[in-house]
Amino acid sequence: MEIWAVANQKGGVGKTTTAVSLAGLLAGAGHRTLLVDLDPHGSLTAYFGHDPDSLEPTVYALFHAEPVTAAHVEPLIRPTSTEGLDLLPASTALATLDRQLGAREGKGLVVRQALAAVAERYDHAFIDCPPLLGILLVNALAACRRLLIPVQTEHLALKGLERMTRTLDMILKARAEPLDHLIVPTMFDRRTRAAIEALRALRSEYGGRLWDSVIPVDTRFREASRRGVPLTLWQPASRGARAYAALLNHLLGGAAVVPAVANGT
Repeated sequence: MEIWAVANQKGGVGKTTTAVSLAGLLAGAGHRTLLVDLDPHGSLTAYFGHDPDSLEPTVYALFHAEPVTAAHVEPLIRPTSTEGLDLLPASTALATLDRQLGAREGKGLVVRQALAAVAERYDHAFIDCPPLLGILLVNALAACRRLLIPVQTEHLALKGLERMTRTLDMILKARAEPLDHLIVPTMFDRRTRAAIEALRALRSEYGGRLWDSVIPVDTRFREASRRGVPLTLWQPASRGARAYAALLNHLLGGAAVVPAVANGT
């Protein structure tokens, strides 16, 4: 199972949209795909019609299981309306884990153990991460093979990216194996000078770590969220969906899962 995490230490940059869009493309192409919500805000969980304030059981339960086995994970997995796309949901109780668990040994590997326990069920997993450094983000970075860092093309988001790259450098020093990571410019509006200047700054500062295209502003992402379906499946010809298709094909090294098309930006 390929495990990718989507993270940034700033909220509102398109983390959930990125996870849902890429996962939807893979599921639509016949790949068994799991979405994992590690954000206490539960945006990914809410996307598919669940209330993270009241939903039980959720991924929170895994942090109180020892050791984590398939018997703990499988009852938590919920299907979505998209065939081949499942959800491991979050609850707001996740926000209490750092206080509850402190520095308890082994709790940084809970998600890694959980995904290993169900690895035969899925081809891909996407982890939607919280915007704060803590036990949940550490778990995601310990579990994943690849990290995607969405960054909104505006000045304040660039500051958040600086924090994320410092955190990543710190994590990589303690990680036994390298972590492939890619910065993805999101919410790009070519009509505004601010977006153009932010993109220029990203290219100057991050060079080879930056995807060479962008995810454009597209109001249909919001409508897809209201419907609880990935935009990439609901309106695959939209410019936002085409951009994520191009991103996925890039991530897969040219082994196209979806037809190669211009991203409309």
